[in-house]
Amino acid sequence: MLEVIGLSHAYDDHAALAGISFDVRARELVSVVGPSGCGKSTLLRAIAGLIRPAAGEIRLAGRPVSGIPAGLAVVFQDYSRSLLPWMSVRDNVMFPLRRRALGRAGRRRAADAALAEVGLAEAAGRFPWQLSGGMQQRVAIARALAYRPSLLLMDEPFGSVDAQTREDLEDLLLRVRADTDMTILLVTHDIDESVYVGDRILVMGRAPGRVLADLAVDLPTARDRIETRELPAFIRLRSAVGRLVRDNAPGLVAGGRSAPDARSGHPQPDRPG
Repeated sequence: MLEVIGLSHAYDDHAALAGISFDVRARELVSVVGPSGCGKSTLLRAIAGLIRPAAGEIRLAGRPVSGIPAGLAVVFQDYSRSLLPWMSVRDNVMFPLRRRALGRAGRRRAADAALAEVGLAEAAGRFPWQLSGGMQQRVAIARALAYRPSLLLMDEPFGSVDAQTREDLEDLLLRVRADTDMTILLVTHDIDESVYVGDRILVMGRAPGRVLADLAVDLPTARDRIETRELPAFIRLRSAVGRLVRDNAPGLVAGGRSAPDARSGHPQPDRPG
């Protein structure tokens, strides 16, 4: 579904990515983890066609990506900026469906179905500013689901919500993976999350970003937030990823902020990759 071949990028004199190559098979959920500032978000923006990389190639379903490709949706961490406050929740979800060959009635049905998938059917007529942060992020996810992309990119989508909401959204992501044909690339700082939801984990090293390891997640397809995390295979993989991130994280990144804690996977504090 997705091929990234020798991707490099720089901002002025700062090298963000250096020769990254990997592929993602159809219907896979691949987690991308790494220390702050290693280029994770830059990688996603390049795949989404939002920036043109300095070198390398990106292919989606065999076709080179030279702009924003069709069949792609992105869920960002900052849900408050991605939702239009003057539109209802339903209209926010319907908005990108204008690119689809659907009439208004068809767009409404698709939006209502997606809102039901994320547990927000009763909030369709409300406005984003009337919802909690976790509910707003569910709206952003519903908008992506309604579009039915072949590739869904998620850039720290759960980083700005409380711990309980984060766990609920992780389980929602697992249901999406099980019930749809979407291929998902998830950027996260949270090591536990990368293992819990992923089929594979790409571990990136410090800037300029590069792939240090491509690890298979050998866990049952059906996962439980408590039982799965107690499995020896989960603990071993979490530890392996944590060591890779810890050993490649600088003590402090730009701005004097700490890099992620490799033991827990939680940023101290968060900083976009």
